[in-house]
Amino acid sequence: MKIYTRTGDKGTTGLFGGKRISKDAIRVEAYGTIDELNSAIGLAIAAYPSSKAKRSREVGSRQARTIIEELTKIQGDLFEIGAVLATPQRVRAKEKRVHKEFTSHLAKRVDEFEKLIDRLTEKLSPMKSFILPGGSKEGAVLHLARSISRRAERRVVTLAKKEPVDNEVIKYMNRLSDLLFTMARFVNKEKRIPETPWKGLK
Repeated sequence: MKIYTRTGDKGTTGLFGGKRISKDAIRVEAYGTIDELNSAIGLAIAAYPSSKAKRSREVGSRQARTIIEELTKIQGDLFEIGAVLATPQRVRAKEKRVHKEFTSHLAKRVDEFEKLIDRLTEKLSPMKSFILPGGSKEGAVLHLARSISRRAERRVVTLAKKEPVDNEVIKYMNRLSDLLFTMARFVNKEKRIPETPWKGLK
């Protein structure tokens, strides 16, 4: 199977169901940004030691290993979200049972995100100011993923103003950026790299 199809040479792309739309349509921008986020999360996973032996020794805590596992699950979620956003409403309407399972899954994941955020936050110092994104290699990539997540959320909200988008998708994206931010802070603490507060102009 060839990677190129030539079907997009005139600036259009196909949605699930066969409909073609412009590549700069807001729907394409929304699921395209989700794809970009998925790649950034893949980079965050790759930033950790690759072998299980090294991973257990260098990452250290059970919570940090949980982060790696959670990021992998998030990648699967994002593929599902991207697929739904790439499917026109008329096509999704024919798959009500599948759609119900999808929204139920997202609601469950939001609950899991909140519990993990609370668990990690318990181990962090309270924030007294904004912090500059960065720190360790792993932490910096998680901050990058967090900022892309916010952009993906904005694109989904823009799409929702024009076409039906399940609110569970918006809630998931909102909570995901909170989780990635918390993960970045936690990883930097595990690496014993202090946060750099934003001091503003002087």
